[in-house]
Amino acid sequence: MLPRLLIVDDDEEIRTQMKWALGKEYQIFLAEDRVRAIDAFMEHRPPVVLLDLGLPPHRGTPEEGLAVLSELIARDRFAKIIIVSGQAEKTNALQAIGAGAYDFLTKPVDVEELKIILRRTFHVAGLERDYRKLQAQLQTETFEGLLGTSPQIQRVFASVRKVAATNAPVLILGESGTGKEMLAQAIHRLSSRKDGPFVAINCSAIPETLLESELFGHEKGSFTGAHVQRNGRIEVASGGTLFLDEIGEIPQQIQVKLLRFLQEQRIERVGGRQEIQVDTRVVAATNVDLKKAISTERFREDLYYR
Repeated sequence: MLPRLLIVDDDEEIRTQMKWALGKEYQIFLAEDRVRAIDAFMEHRPPVVLLDLGLPPHRGTPEEGLAVLSELIARDRFAKIIIVSGQAEKTNALQAIGAGAYDFLTKPVDVEELKIILRRTFHVAGLERDYRKLQAQLQTETFEGLLGTSPQIQRVFASVRKVAATNAPVLILGESGTGKEMLAQAIHRLSSRKDGPFVAINCSAIPETLLESELFGHEKGSFTGAHVQRNGRIEVASGGTLFLDEIGEIPQQIQVKLLRFLQEQRIERVGGRQEIQVDTRVVAATNVDLKKAISTERFREDLYYR
């Protein structure tokens, strides 16, 4: 199907000449005044319009043509309006471009030059249309920075929305590289804690001897090198969300302390005796088969069901 082009000119001879010159490349629609121009534009929705400024009832001035330009832009701000006019004063061109015209040509128009300009204009209009479609598509396909349209991933997104509305701990299972931390961030951003911190820790990347201090903090002098008191990640994330990546790698003795924190929302720093109330939500993730780890007593069953 040929691209649609609307030609608005009060001179019947010019309309006929343009239709003859451009009819092989475009589906041409013609109009000679404001009313017919608006009607044709609304009916056929051409992406490009050639518009004369000197339209009736004020052929000697640009007012009527500029009024048509404004009305067309108001109805479709993406339409490309090319002014083709014998009224070549610089002020008219500036006024038309300022009102939203895409280009300004003076009569008499060289047909070959016009064809080149039209091809470029239709190309730009097509690129913009494709971009808008892509943007609309991405808006429907994206979810908190995640892409996916399959029924399976849409069910995951629905689960994220559901759990985000609660303060319950969340466990995300999946292979490495499948976006578990991105899901955790989505849960945080959609929750009532979105204005609080999001603190992530990879439990498998920290040596066992340091992991307890990283999670729960430590008091000054609690072990060699503990020269100052330090808050742990759980405490730092208070009011927000703590993301425990690779929770399946946490040693048993730390699992006990983590379970107590999940049950009571209280912690004790390493080397400390004072219980500290902490308001931190936990989102955990692992690629480990935790049920198998439970059967081999590498992971606590009561922690799994918390």
